[in-house]
Amino acid sequence: MKILACNSNRPLAEAIASYLNLALTKASVRRFSDMEIFVEIHENVRGEDVFVVQSTCYPANDNLMELLVTLDALRRGSARRITAVIPYFGYARQDRKSGPRTPISAKLVANLITTAGANRVVTLDLHSGQIQGFFDIPLDNLYAAPVFSNDIANRYQGENVMIVSPDVGGVVRARIIASRLDADLAIIDKRRERAGVSEVMNIIGDVKGRRCILVDDIVDSAGTLCNAAVALIEAGATSVSAYVTHGVLSGGAVARVTASPIESMVITDSIPATEAVRLARNIRQLTIAPLMAESIQRISEERSVSSLFD
Repeated sequence: MKILACNSNRPLAEAIASYLNLALTKASVRRFSDMEIFVEIHENVRGEDVFVVQSTCYPANDNLMELLVTLDALRRGSARRITAVIPYFGYARQDRKSGPRTPISAKLVANLITTAGANRVVTLDLHSGQIQGFFDIPLDNLYAAPVFSNDIANRYQGENVMIVSPDVGGVVRARIIASRLDADLAIIDKRRERAGVSEVMNIIGDVKGRRCILVDDIVDSAGTLCNAAVALIEAGATSVSAYVTHGVLSGGAVARVTASPIESMVITDSIPATEAVRLARNIRQLTIAPLMAESIQRISEERSVSSLFD
C-alpha cells in the first residue's frame, strides 16, 4: 500500500500516513510558468495499491486538475488499484439541475475522476447521497458523526443538549448524531431566495432552556448558521454551538461567525484551516486523520468499512 499526497491538504495526508506507519510516496506536483500542472512520481508503483489524498477545495479547479493528472500518472505507471481519497468533494452542491439550462457538475466531476483512472473513491460526508450513484466505480462515503458525537459527549456531558438541523435537507445527518447521544432533535425551516442567502422561517421543536448544537455538512458563507443561531437564541436557547464537517468559510464567513451568537463552531481538517480560521476565537478543528486512515487500511485489506460506524 502506498499513500500519495497532492498539494491541497498535505498536513492531513501526512497525518494519515503517520497513523498507518507509512512514509508518503515521493512525488512532485508542480506547475510550469503558465500554471500548467505536471506530476512526476519518483517511486515504482507497478502492481501497488495506491491511495491519492486530495481535497478539491479552494482553488477547486486547480486541485481537481492536480488530482486528475496524478490519477493518470499512476494509471500509466501500472498501479494495481488506484483509490482517490477526497475528504472534501468539491462541486457536490451542483448535484441536480437547479433551473433550466444548468449543469449537474457533480456528475461531470465523477466522470472525470473515473476516466482519469480511479478504481475507487473514498470521501467524507457527501452533500447528498445521490452523488454515490454518479460513479460507476465503488465509492465509500464516510461519516464524521462518530468524531462529532464523541467530542459532544465529552464536552457537554450531563447538560441539556438538543441537536438542531439548520434545514430540512440535513435532518438525517442531525438525527444520526442525536441518536448516538440519545438527545432530542429540532429542525429549522428556512427558505433560500438565492445561492448564499437564506432566511429562517420557523423552528420545529421546543428549544427553550436548551443548549443547542447545530449540525451541518458544509459551512461556506455561514449565513445559514448565523441566522439559525440568532433564531435559536431568540426562541429561548441558552447557548448555540455548531459542528460542521467541511469548513469552506469563503469571503467574510469567519468574521460573520466570530460576530455571531455561536459560542463554538467545530470543523474538521477535510479542508486546511486558513490563518483567519486559526485565529478565530470561536472556531476550532477536529482531525479526521484516524477515521480516514482506518478506512484506507480496511479497504487495502478487503475488510468492512461500514462496521466503522456501527
